[in-house]
Amino acid sequence: MGDYNILDFGAVANGTVNNVEAIQRAIDTCSSSGGGRVIIPADGVFSSGRLEMKSNVELYVERGAVLAASGNAEDFAPKDGEVRRRIFIYAKDAENIAFSGGGIIDGSGRLFVESDDKYIYTMKRGRPYTFFLIGCKNVTYRDITIRDGALWTIRITGCQDVVIHGIRIYNDLKLPNNDGIDIDHCKNVRISDCYIEAGDDCIVMKTYQGFEEYGPCENVTVTGCTLICTSFAINLGCETRNTMRDMVFDSCVIKASHRGIGVHLSDQADVENIIFSNMVIETRIFHDRWWGKGEPIYVVAIPWTEEHGIGRVRNIRFNNILCRSENGVFIYGCDQDRIDGILLENVRVELDKWSKWPGGLHDLRPSPYKPEIYEHPTAGFFLKNARNVTLRNCEVAWGENIPDYFRHALESHNVENLKLENFKGESAHPDLYEAMLID
Repeated sequence: MGDYNILDFGAVANGTVNNVEAIQRAIDTCSSSGGGRVIIPADGVFSSGRLEMKSNVELYVERGAVLAASGNAEDFAPKDGEVRRRIFIYAKDAENIAFSGGGIIDGSGRLFVESDDKYIYTMKRGRPYTFFLIGCKNVTYRDITIRDGALWTIRITGCQDVVIHGIRIYNDLKLPNNDGIDIDHCKNVRISDCYIEAGDDCIVMKTYQGFEEYGPCENVTVTGCTLICTSFAINLGCETRNTMRDMVFDSCVIKASHRGIGVHLSDQADVENIIFSNMVIETRIFHDRWWGKGEPIYVVAIPWTEEHGIGRVRNIRFNNILCRSENGVFIYGCDQDRIDGILLENVRVELDKWSKWPGGLHDLRPSPYKPEIYEHPTAGFFLKNARNVTLRNCEVAWGENIPDYFRHALESHNVENLKLENFKGESAHPDLYEAMLID
């Protein structure tokens, strides 16, 4: 057990030399010697291709050091026996691994941009995941900064006992699919005190196709995070081949995002027993290339395509949440049996309009329904096709700028057993429209 400095294995900190062989030798030597720290020293920028972490290794990036992905897609191609995806830092079935040290790991996403389309980049083929860990146990991320992910930044699939604490992710907000943290088929995960900027979802739960043998995603807590994104800040269920259950999201702040928090079920399995609590959320509308229309809370169960199956969303709680947004809370099932048992308690929604992008739209993407984006007046709470929905001590307020398409405090269609307890709110234009519409 000890420290293994990559300089001692021939690494060069000039930002151009591919140090993959030197760094991999340090990792292999550390693991085979019983474990310890592989040190990326504060000597400059160390460029590298695909690295494989091994058991009992802590990759320690010193403050002032940068470990950067090279700009050559072929540097991340898999070797025999590795998962068939391009990856910067990879691990399979490793145990007791960590990433720490206070320095920077750079995914070099900028080097994979093909063209700048003003509001979203078009990307080159072959861009790598920054991290992709599969089937690992006892995984820790602590205190590091990860920037400029080229694809999903931290993808953790089929892992158990994961701690992600105090990290910073600074991704380009125009770069598509550079999710912050993807937790996929994992168990016993704790994410806390992180700051994340991402051009796609900041934190997303999945049970992705092709890894069904790892079972459900369950026993997850996310606390004390600050999130900014061009898509969905906290998202569950868009790719769901196994059940997602037993998760708590608490004490987070979401700013300048396209969607806030919720469940977007578009696949065959269920999402159940989820709590979102004690949050402040700000959401705004952006360009149509990005999914979402400024919904602070979004619960949808619609199959991705006509060929997809669709599960159920059950027992979801939203408590003590303050929202300022350009759209309202949105709950929508493809039929009444898909969404059951939703509680919104002490949820305040203040609707205003401040961006230049058009509002008065519903966005169901991904969806087999056409059009996926369609015109509809904006309600503080919009509910369609669900069972057992309770709004307790909820409030709708209207801001300074109230366009004509801002309408009802609450609009509900085909919701069985809807309960309103001390609901507060009136129409945005009380002289023109009813204060509440319930069909």
